[in-house]
Amino acid sequence: MRRTTRSVLATVLSAVVGLFALGVSTAAPGASAAGSAATMASKPADVVTDGCLASVPEPGSGEPVQICYTLFQPGIATGRTKVPLVFQSHGWGGSRWTTREQAARFLDAGYGVLSFDQRGFGESGGQAHVMNPDFEGKDVQGLVDLVSELPWVIQDAPGDPRIGAIGGSYGGGYQFLMAFEEIGATGRQVVDALVPEITWHDLNESLAPSNIVRLEWVLALVAAAVPSDALPPNVYKALLEGVATGTWPDGSVPGTEDMVTFMAKNGPKHQVAQGRRIDVPVLFGQGTTDTLFPLEQALTNWQVALTKQARKKSIFTAYNGGHVLPAVLPAGVSVDSDPCAEQLAGGDFTDLTLAFLDRALRGGEKTLKGYGRFHIATPDSTCLTTRSVTPTREVPIGTVATSATAGVPIATEIAAGPLSVTGNSHLTALATTLGVDSRAFYGLAVGTSPADAVLVQNNVMPFRADLPMVGEEVRIELPAVGVEVPEGQSLFLMASPLSDTFVGMGSRTAAAVLLEDVVVHLPRR
Repeated sequence: MRRTTRSVLATVLSAVVGLFALGVSTAAPGASAAGSAATMASKPADVVTDGCLASVPEPGSGEPVQICYTLFQPGIATGRTKVPLVFQSHGWGGSRWTTREQAARFLDAGYGVLSFDQRGFGESGGQAHVMNPDFEGKDVQGLVDLVSELPWVIQDAPGDPRIGAIGGSYGGGYQFLMAFEEIGATGRQVVDALVPEITWHDLNESLAPSNIVRLEWVLALVAAAVPSDALPPNVYKALLEGVATGTWPDGSVPGTEDMVTFMAKNGPKHQVAQGRRIDVPVLFGQGTTDTLFPLEQALTNWQVALTKQARKKSIFTAYNGGHVLPAVLPAGVSVDSDPCAEQLAGGDFTDLTLAFLDRALRGGEKTLKGYGRFHIATPDSTCLTTRSVTPTREVPIGTVATSATAGVPIATEIAAGPLSVTGNSHLTALATTLGVDSRAFYGLAVGTSPADAVLVQNNVMPFRADLPMVGEEVRIELPAVGVEVPEGQSLFLMASPLSDTFVGMGSRTAAAVLLEDVVVHLPRR
């Protein structure tokens, strides 16, 4: 079955591989700048070592899986001069840092670095269980144990090395897993600081909000896994089921896969449900135009995964970038910038990261401002700062209806500018849907009129009604945004029967979705 499934996928995904390679962007550049020759000559040479450790076997196997890593020891680090260490790992389908140049900015700042290939990728064995505590959780715990035996790394207690963590997307997911699993295993905070970028809170909600598949991204993620055969066979099969049915498989139909259960443990949502909270500083970097792990995923992590004390020591930033695909229907924006890192640290996201880690891992001076606050980029590349992202205003806008199943998006005015909106929004309404499995997509847009309004930051959220509804009360979440609406323009609610992020995921029968007595709840400042 596995070979057959992959051959079918090869046909389906042939164009998507190129799209995935080109479509993922981020305004936060990687740490790849090398130190000058003069600087390197004036200090002891760094030591770069490759290795692998044995971790838990795959299901049905008794053979340990090898997790491979590269360890970078800065030249200044010795048994007498100990330094903190920074974990780093790659995004989905990627591989670890192996050269000094890739880790240079952290080595030059006096940090050790351990970069590793995650299970199923690079030189590591096994298959990707997508940050499952029973597999990837054991892998990162083994790496922490390894670091706890290095004589040149600061040890806060036996088995408790001084460590931070960096990485984006899948490389952000391992950070939360590592921190939470160490809390579960030891009862204390072993990981001392996190810098997760463009990552998730709940994979089921990210990949299939309201059980409606983000088809383009699911195809792209599977395409990236095919070359190394990284995913278990049931995931490939589940993809085809999702493509065929338009619904995220939950095993309710006999003989189908259950992705809801497969993904249930694979993120902070599960860890929070176990009563765990992170109580160390976290620097969030999320993409405002990210259509895979949207801004609201990181806002949820801030609100529920961290303790109140940790939030006071943490910083939330959002830049224009992330997992980005062209926004054509409904029309969106094309912008790539990080004004908040510039505002906070005077440079790029790595500059911000280094300043943050210096305070968190070394007890350095508090050179950064903005702790305990949200700093969110706008499409105009300004940075909005706020203490709260919860709705504060209610705006009645009357009736909103989508056109027929294949119709165009319709924009309804919410409020005229000037105004700013920063954070989470939702709407409440009385819904009427005459078809079976009716669907519509909603987002916030800006323009001078309904005719030229474009999505604020490219995201929409789906609404789904399995059975016909007549005047039933509903609440529909809207994408989190940061935007300043100037005078002469207005904020609109965009309603569409189709979305290019959810290709082929519109209503299953031809019928409009009618919302009456609509009230939009905005975090308006």
